[in-house]
Amino acid sequence: MLLIPAIDLKEGKCVRLRQGRMEDDTVFSDDPVAVAGRWVAAGAKRLHLVDLDGAFAGKPQNAEVVHAIVQAYPDLIVQIGGGIRNEETIETYLNAGVEYVIIGTKAVNEPLFVRDVALKYPHHIIVGLDAKDGKVAIDGWSKLSQHDVIELAQHFEADGVEAIIYTDIARDGMMKGVNVEATARLARAINIPVIASGGITNIDDIHALGKVAHEGIMGAITGRAIYEGTLDFAQAATLAESF
Repeated sequence: MLLIPAIDLKEGKCVRLRQGRMEDDTVFSDDPVAVAGRWVAAGAKRLHLVDLDGAFAGKPQNAEVVHAIVQAYPDLIVQIGGGIRNEETIETYLNAGVEYVIIGTKAVNEPLFVRDVALKYPHHIIVGLDAKDGKVAIDGWSKLSQHDVIELAQHFEADGVEAIIYTDIARDGMMKGVNVEATARLARAINIPVIASGGITNIDDIHALGKVAHEGIMGAITGRAIYEGTLDFAQAATLAESF
């Protein structure tokens, strides 16, 4: 299992939100490229970037920072989400060296788009499903849809996406522990990998996820915990890779 550090980008800075609320942010650094270097030095093999401004604007707003990180660490696998709503954006990111693009709101609103881009860019498309009580949230988590998270994941698996990132938005940024049960339930329901997100607080969460990693959980994204120091990234990454 891979432990994947998150860098959430807002106005060119590295921030963390609580439950996706743009007004409830904590700025951790003015230099996201240096932050990426910190995680690479600690053993990160993959990096999760989110263009928060892009998620709300519907188009990339921090692309320059993303490109700078990719150029600075060419051996690092980078995945990016936030504001990816058309093929041009996908192509621009992939050409810049990003390995995976994450489609969220657009996937729920226009599922045919996912099928088309999964065909055109095989092995590069990930769908991010952010859920609360089993229902998928859209538009930067500002709206709750009526879509069931497992049914949608199965649909996107059939369309050929590479993986599903599952976030329990009730726990994201709240330091309340990861929703292991819901994550494992989703992983059992599909055959493509699941990446867990939201709620990782300390080393106990890595142990808990590790116990069910064999169900199909290939990685876990961590943010606030590694910035606030309740989780030592290097130690946790080594533990995660043992599962």
